[in-house]
Amino acid sequence: MAILVTGCAGLVGASTTALLLRQGMEVVGIDNLNDYYLLELKQHRLDALRGRPGFQFHRLDIEDAAAVDSLFDRHAFDAVIHLAARAGVRNSISNPRQYVATNVMGTTNVLEAIRRTDVPKMVLASTSSLYAGLEMPFAESLPVNTPLSPYAATKKAAESLAWTWHHLHQLDVSVVRYFTVYGPAGRPDMSYFRFIHQIASGSPLILYGDGSQARDFTHVDDIARGTVAALKPVGHEVFNLGGSDPVTVSCMIETIGQLTGKEAQIRHRPFHDADMLATWANNDKARLQLGWEPAIGLEQGLASCVQWYFENQELAALACESHGMGDTVRRDRMSLRRPAAAA
Repeated sequence: MAILVTGCAGLVGASTTALLLRQGMEVVGIDNLNDYYLLELKQHRLDALRGRPGFQFHRLDIEDAAAVDSLFDRHAFDAVIHLAARAGVRNSISNPRQYVATNVMGTTNVLEAIRRTDVPKMVLASTSSLYAGLEMPFAESLPVNTPLSPYAATKKAAESLAWTWHHLHQLDVSVVRYFTVYGPAGRPDMSYFRFIHQIASGSPLILYGDGSQARDFTHVDDIARGTVAALKPVGHEVFNLGGSDPVTVSCMIETIGQLTGKEAQIRHRPFHDADMLATWANNDKARLQLGWEPAIGLEQGLASCVQWYFENQELAALACESHGMGDTVRRDRMSLRRPAAAA
């Protein structure tokens, strides 16, 4: 099969692309390599893919309809895994137009290219952020009509567009709603990435809320397996990809402290109105229809993140600095040493 993976330089995109290549697929990956966070981190992920048999990369922005159409004219795809999106709940509040342009108009450009070239299958990445205020554990049948951020609202719009193309043009669509994805070489705006750096470097750990908020953390390797499993023909279905085992943020911080051999120096800040108090996936549907279930527990998963951090301290510190950790990072980045407890 020949698969297009949009957003292939992202955390999920890179892991999904690597899995497809291991399975012998031909993969065309695209990414606009924007500056939402440190470009070197995206290049780091791409470096692990470049040169592998069956992989082609094009720097391309899905907001550019002509470029998207040209790509589809040059390749015959059997399926599209559409991961490219503007991510980040809080950033979407400050820059809502960017999120509409990418997540809504960009998705429309991809859907139209799919329709025009008769690609039979699409996997669309969505988010657990849609379930705000609903009864847990979250099931796919719940009405997701109360998004708390422009990010969530635009992902809901993308889901609706995919349904419309399924209805009008018989496109087979699997929507996969991700639950708090984490993993090595992740995004520096994600809490676990920041916490690992703050704890390991002895910097103050900024915690929004009291730490009792819970997340259904799901390792990126499990997410990649579920995303690839969702390539099967389903007509139109929505699948939760989540660990179904929520853990409090305080517990996550404690685990990171144990893995790094250091104690967190916590500084509390008010809970943010756009954040959810808890997420918890009902993943029965993915288990039954996709044969998928999570395999990596939080301690094992965080251990892989801590190991990557200590092996890539300069890159990790620069990534944190690009997200406002400033003088602390500049002071610490050259002096970090891997403690024995993290070996």
